[in-house]
Amino acid sequence: MRLNRLLVIVLTVFLFFSSCKKYLDVVPDGVPTIDYVFRQRSTAEQYLFTCYSFMPKHGDLFANPAFMAGDELWFHYPYQLSGFTLDMRSWEIARGSQNVNKPLANYWRGEEGASSNLFEGIRYCNIMLENIGKVPHMEQYEKDQWTGEAMFLKAYFHYWLFRMYGPIPVIDKNTSINSSQEEVLVRRQPVDSCVNYIVAVIDSAITLLPEKALNIATEAGRINQAVARSVKAEVLITAASPLYNGNSIYAGFRDKEGKLLFNQDNDPQKWVRAMNAVQEAIDLVHSHNHRLNRFVSTSNVHAEVKTVMDFRTAITDNFNSEVVWGNTNSNANMIQNLAQPRINAANALNTACWSLSSVPLHVVNQFYSKNGVPITEDRTLDFSTRGAQTRVGSDAEKNYIEKGYTTAAINFDREPRFYASLGFDGSKVFGNGQPAGAEMFHLEAKQAQYTGWDGAPTRYNVTGYWPLKLVNHMNVLPTVTSYSVVQYAWPVIRLADLYLMYAEALNEVNGPGGETFRWIDSVRLRAGVPAVQEAWTNYSSNPGKINSKEGMRDIIHRERLIEFAFEGQRFWDLRRWKEAERVWQVPIQGWNYGQKDLVGYYSFTTLFNRTFRLRDYFWPIKEEDLIRNKNLVQNPGW
Repeated sequence: MRLNRLLVIVLTVFLFFSSCKKYLDVVPDGVPTIDYVFRQRSTAEQYLFTCYSFMPKHGDLFANPAFMAGDELWFHYPYQLSGFTLDMRSWEIARGSQNVNKPLANYWRGEEGASSNLFEGIRYCNIMLENIGKVPHMEQYEKDQWTGEAMFLKAYFHYWLFRMYGPIPVIDKNTSINSSQEEVLVRRQPVDSCVNYIVAVIDSAITLLPEKALNIATEAGRINQAVARSVKAEVLITAASPLYNGNSIYAGFRDKEGKLLFNQDNDPQKWVRAMNAVQEAIDLVHSHNHRLNRFVSTSNVHAEVKTVMDFRTAITDNFNSEVVWGNTNSNANMIQNLAQPRINAANALNTACWSLSSVPLHVVNQFYSKNGVPITEDRTLDFSTRGAQTRVGSDAEKNYIEKGYTTAAINFDREPRFYASLGFDGSKVFGNGQPAGAEMFHLEAKQAQYTGWDGAPTRYNVTGYWPLKLVNHMNVLPTVTSYSVVQYAWPVIRLADLYLMYAEALNEVNGPGGETFRWIDSVRLRAGVPAVQEAWTNYSSNPGKINSKEGMRDIIHRERLIEFAFEGQRFWDLRRWKEAERVWQVPIQGWNYGQKDLVGYYSFTTLFNRTFRLRDYFWPIKEEDLIRNKNLVQNPGW
C-alpha cells in the first residue's frame, strides 16, 4: 500500500440532521495540492471534515460487521428484496463465507461491504497533522482543537483495525517520496505495541480537545475529551481481556523476523490500567451532568411502561443525557426500518416497512427472569419445562403482553429489558408516533396475521422476535405505502457502558465487593432489575456465585450482553472475552414463522447450524496484500 502519494480529495457527501451544523458533509472540490488546502481556514476545515468522513458507520446494519457477522441477528435466505439490493456481505461472514481472496467487510482496503478504507483515513489524518500549523489567520486554540480531533481519529482508525485484525502496522507518519522500499513495506506490530501507540495518541489528543461540546446544535458528533477518555477506557479494557492478554492459542504467531506478536504472559496490571482509565472517564462525564436516561412523559404512564421506555429511549432519544458519544456520521435510519414490526391491522400490508431483522432464540433466552437472574438459575420459576409451551396473557402482564392473547410461555416472567428490547407474538408495543400515555398496540406474528409472514417472498421475520429497542417510538407506520422514521445519531458509547466496564475492571482487580456491585447495580436498577446481591441471594440456584471473581465475571458478562443487545457490542465482547468459540457454536433457531396455528407456530425451527473456528477471531488479510508486501504475515488459520 503506497502511503506517499498526494491526494485529490473526492468524497461522497453525507447527509445529517438539518438542525445541526453540517460539519461532516463539507468537502473541498477538485483541490489540486495539499498546499492549497492549508492556505486558508475554510479549506483546512473541510479537510478535517474529510478525515471525519472515514469514521466507520457504527449504526449501519450493513457496514458495521458487529451487527450481522455474529449471532445476534438473522434473516431469511435467500434475502432478495423486490426493487432493492441489500448488502449482506457481513452476514455471509456469519454463514461461514469469509475468505482470503476477497475478505468480506474489509476495512484494511475499504472493500466488500466496508464503509471506508481506514488506512486511507489514517493517511488523511497524518496530512492534516503535518499541515495544520501552516494555516494563517487562525486562533491557536482552534488549531489545537483540530489537531486533537485529527489525532483522535487516527488513533480510533488504528483501534478499529486492531479489533478486526489483531496486530496491525502502525502508521504514525506518512512515508515521503524519498522513502526506501523497506520503509514503504510496513510490518505488523505486536499487540502491546499497537495498544500503547493508540493510547499514547489518544492521551496527546486529550490535552488539546475541549472537555465537552459547548453547543450540541453546532458540534454534535465532534470529538471532545469525554469521548476520547471513554474510548481510551474501552481500548484498555479490550487489551486486558483474554483474547489479547496472555492468549496461548497464538503462542507461535510471529512476524517475518521472528518477533512474537502476542505476549504470552497474562498481565494483571493491564486491568489496573483499564480500571483507572474508566474511572477517569466516568469522573469527567459525571462532571458534565451525564446520567442514566429517564423517559420524560407529559401524560400518565404506568410505572412498568415507564421503566421499559427509560431503557428504550436511552438508545433512540437523540443525544439524551446518557449518550457520551453519538456518531452523527451514522444516523439510525435503515436499521430501524429493518427492525420495525407491523403493529396493527392497518399496516398489515405495508411495503415500506421491511421488518427483516430477526433475533435467534438463544439470544432471547439470555435475558433475565423478572427476578434478575438467568432463566436457568431462577429457583422460583421453572423455565426448563416451558420449551415450546404456550400461555394466555392475564391482567398481571397487561403492560407487557396482550391480555387474553396466547403466546410462548418463555415470554412471561421476564425482566423489563426483555420487553423493551424485543417484539414478539402478543407483545405490547408503545409507539407509532403516539404521545405518551396513548393506547398501546400489540403484535400478532403468526402467518397471515398482520405482523407475521403474509406468504410473500420478502419482508418477514424468520424467528418470531424483532429487535424493537432500535425503533424510535415516534416513528409512524400508518398506511400500506409509507413509513416515517425519526432518526437518531448512533449512540456509540452510553454511560451504562462505562459503568459496566468499570464493574468488569474492578472485579478483575479486586474481585466482588461493594464497589463492584455499585456500578452494575446502577445499570440494573434503572432497568427495573433487582440488585445483584438481592437477586442471587433470594432467587438463584447458585447464590454463592456473587462471592467469587469467576462467578461475578460471568454475571458482568451476562449483564453486558443484555444491556447492549443489538447495539453492536456483543460481537466485540464475545471475541475479547474469548467466548465466541463456545457461544457461536449454538444453532440459529426460531419459531416456525410459516404456520398459522399455535401448535405449528410454536415449534422450534433450526435455520442454520453455525460453526466457529479459532481463525475466526480475526479477519484474514487479503492475499493480494501479502503478495505486494512481503513483510506482512497472515493471521493464523487463514
